[in-house]
Amino acid sequence: MTATGTDIVELDRIAVYEALRVVESAQDEDWERDTPCAGWDLRRLVAHMAAQHHGFAAAARGAGQDRAYWQEPEDLSDPARTHRAAATAVLAAFAEPGATEREFALPELGASFPGRTAIGFHFIDYVVHAWDVGATLGVKLDLPKDVLDIALVVAQLVPTDPAGRGPGFAFAPPLDIPPGADPLDETLRLLGRTPEHWPTKSH
Repeated sequence: MTATGTDIVELDRIAVYEALRVVESAQDEDWERDTPCAGWDLRRLVAHMAAQHHGFAAAARGAGQDRAYWQEPEDLSDPARTHRAAATAVLAAFAEPGATEREFALPELGASFPGRTAIGFHFIDYVVHAWDVGATLGVKLDLPKDVLDIALVVAQLVPTDPAGRGPGFAFAPPLDIPPGADPLDETLRLLGRTPEHWPTKSH
């Protein structure tokens, strides 16, 4: 999923921390805002993000096949706090010795994957979801160029089969890439997002 030698755990950590930053910039009145994820307000998006963190943490420890770990939290009275607890859990699980060599059961994809590949899936999810939250709030992401370059490489490897894109799936069908698109915009468009519809200000 990423080039040999790439520290996917560190790249993922950077993306998760950036998602934490933008989620924690939300104010009380922001949680009902619409997001780039069709049909989801910000509260629902952050609930999904928390669920994915807990699910991947379980997968890293050999329990990913239990769908209970992938359920969205019932208590979202403090979405940012709930999300931080979930992010802390997944970062700890990925940092355990040997995590990249384990098999991760990912029931939403109907298969198991080598840890390195699975963490690559999580990484691209959190680059994109960090952008989703930032776009909702009008906040620009602050991710290093090398992180965005690897995110683009990973995005280019995501299957484009229409049977796995669209409503109910993580990503919409890919969009055309305009000339001069930067790595983040190209990544977003490959995964079905329309960054031009969600202007952001400086971070």
